[in-house]
Formats: sequence, C-alpha cells, structure tokens
Amino acid sequence: MSPARRRVAVVGTGAIVSGSHLPALRAHSERVELVAAVDVDEGRLDAFRELAGDGVAGFTSMDEMLDAVRPDLVLIGTPPSLHRGQTVAALKAGAWVLCEKPLTLSLAEYDEIAAAEEASGAYASVVFQHRYGSGAVHARELIASGELGAPRVAHCQTTWHRDAAYYAVPWRGKWSTEGGGPTMGHGIHQYDLLLDLLGPWTEIRAMAARLVHDTESEDVSTALVRFENGALATVVNSVLSPDEVSRIRIDCADATVELTHLYGHRNEDWVYTPAPHVDSERAAAWRTPAADVPSSHTAQLGALLDAYDNGVRPPNSGSEARATLEFAAALYKAAFTGHPVHAGEIAPGDPFYPAMHGDHPHWAPKERA
Repeated sequence: MSPARRRVAVVGTGAIVSGSHLPALRAHSERVELVAAVDVDEGRLDAFRELAGDGVAGFTSMDEMLDAVRPDLVLIGTPPSLHRGQTVAALKAGAWVLCEKPLTLSLAEYDEIAAAEEASGAYASVVFQHRYGSGAVHARELIASGELGAPRVAHCQTTWHRDAAYYAVPWRGKWSTEGGGPTMGHGIHQYDLLLDLLGPWTEIRAMAARLVHDTESEDVSTALVRFENGALATVVNSVLSPDEVSRIRIDCADATVELTHLYGHRNEDWVYTPAPHVDSERAAAWRTPAADVPSSHTAQLGALLDAYDNGVRPPNSGSEARATLEFAAALYKAAFTGHPVHAGEIAPGDPFYPAMHGDHPHWAPKERA
C-alpha cells in the first residue's frame, strides 16, 4: 500500500516559500497535502493562501497552528534568527522539519535541535538543495568509487553581488539575526556540496573582511582547507562580485570535474575533462545520466519524503548537517584569530561554539546607545 499523504504546514510565506517550497509541494502532490500556513504579516499570509489554493488554513502564531493542525511536516522559510525556536517547537509537536539555511546561528543552537530530535523522535533537515539533482548524484558516485582517481586539488567559489538596498533589510548583516555574512548566508550552499563530494575536512586557515558594506559580519571570506583524503581546497565567499558565479572544480588523478552555475544546476553544467593518460572509452563512461533532474527544493523534498516513508533519518540532518555548520564556525574562527582550526576543536567552552563571531573584539556586535 502507498503511504498516506503527509500533512504539511509552511511557516513564513515570503519569496522562498512561495517561489520554491510551494512548487516543490505541488510537484509531490500525490505524497503531500498543504494544510496550513503561518505568517505574522496577515496581508502576506492572505496573498499566499490565495496563491496556494483552497484548504490552506491561515495562522499568525506557529504555536496555535501546531495545536490546531498537528502537521506531519513543517517547512520553515523565516529569517534565520527564528529557525532554532520554530524548529524545536515543531519537533516537540512531533512534526518533521525542513528548514531553510542556516538551520541555526551557532553550533550551540544546533545541539539544542539535536536534543529536541532525540526527545521527540522526529527529525530536522536543512535545505541544501545543491546536493540534489542527477548531476550532483553522478559526480558524488564517481568520486566516491575512485573512478576519477584520488582527489588532489579543489576550488569552491561563490562570488555574488549584493548592494546596499539588500542590506537595508533590518535582519541582514547582523550576527544576532543572520548569523554571519556570505560565509553563512550565501556560500554555505556551495561548500556544503564540496563537503558532500570530498568528505571530511581536517584543517582550515582563513581570512575575512568588510570591504564595502557597513555590516557587523563580513562581506567576503577566503579559506584554505585540507581534507581527510589529502586534497587541498580554496573556498571563496563574496557578495562584492559584479560577475556572479557559483563554481566547484575538483582535480583528481584521472580527471577534472567542474560545475559552473549560479543558483541551481542541471546535467549540462557539469564537465568532465580526462587526464592525458585516460583513454576515450573510459572517459565516455563519465557522461552524466540520461535523466536530467535539476538541483532544487523539489528534489530535496522527494528525498526527505522517502526517508519519512521508510522511518529513517533524512539526508542533510543530524551529524551530516552539523558538519557543514561546523565548517562555517571553523572558517570564522580561523579568519578572526589568525590561527588554523582543526575539525572537532570547537566545543562547549570555545567562544565560537555559542556564536560565529566568537566574541572577537573586532567582530562581535557593538552595543548601541
């Protein structure tokens, strides 16, 4: 028998929910039913309910929605500072969660969610849709199998552009409400995919700066990373770049694999270049799959629903999602202290455990009169 349709609620009805989560729900309409929406802005809530169609109850309080509806799954698309509290509330109500990045503003907050998962038996997953789609799955399988040879050198680039109007939104650019700059809010998608492709890292050295924007957090960061498999990588996160691009390049012993896109990828965005010693027949086998599944919220939601139906932890949750957040914390610590940071060293008692700024005198929020 097919599993019952899962009853879904959305929290936040802004652009990311209406533009990405709602199409994903519609694509999986045989598996899910949108039953409720929550937003403190009643006008925006009403507009979303009209867009979503009949049968979607509206609430201005998440607690009231959870009590009244008892959804199976909650999709969260609110500003980052609300994610931890809303995720914990949904878990306590027994609902699974799919939350926009970053799931939390610190490792300490993430560990609160882990405790709520353990107490409830439900799971919280973070949206890292670039891991999904046929091109990413194919690249991951080729690298993991050793077919491309040992990874040696990598480059991960998120060079985007954001103007002053973007940072005029009150919650942006502040540690307490956004959790960081492009390291947390923009480049995290791309280096999450890098971690998915290359596996665990062991050491980070980094730099960060405020070069243009009047923000608490950085507007550019760069890092040098050593991976457990021996590969070395550079990671660049910028919102200062007029020519916007997202790129990953991994040079392995037998091939270079390169992904170039902006906000999402398809098969055609992945290119494999064989080393001179590789014969053409072997290289031909690296071609991307015939099925072309774009990276998207739709693809990730499908993977989460598969996990729900099978009663197993969904991808991009638990220790897997924590590893990406730890990478961000380590990058900030390395950049702000000027010292290398090793995997696992940021733990309770470390100033970078409760906050990404680590209470560093040049980066911590300043008290305002």
